[in-house]
Amino acid sequence: MDAIAETLDAAITIPGETASRVALSGTAVELLQKLWKVHGALMFHQSGGCCDGSSPMCYPAGEFITAEADILLGLFELPGCGPLEFWMSREQFNYWSHTHLTVDVVEGRGSGFSVEAPEGKRFLIRSRLVEGFARGSA
Repeated sequence: MDAIAETLDAAITIPGETASRVALSGTAVELLQKLWKVHGALMFHQSGGCCDGSSPMCYPAGEFITAEADILLGLFELPGCGPLEFWMSREQFNYWSHTHLTVDVVEGRGSGFSVEAPEGKRFLIRSRLVEGFARGSA
């Protein structure tokens, strides 16, 4: 996978939708594969808020408990690893319902709670507006 040009789209998980809402950059895939070897299965949660609250947080699977206030935005099949869920708070989804999100990686420290922090890297969201995004029943 070319770390710059390639992306990995998540499987559609919202009933009634016809397009993936979230993707991983090649760089994000590479970092997640490395982190998977250390932490085991992983998951993302995207909440709202200021500071690191708008960054996707990566946790060992099951460490962050999701609830009715969250939706499963996408499900990745991480090459060589396994399934990786991407969750988002419903409140945040209401703001970002017309965007496609790509999880990418940049140098720098993010939140101490996200598993990539000790690597000197952080995940971030790159978004683009998608006209006519058919909103399913989230």
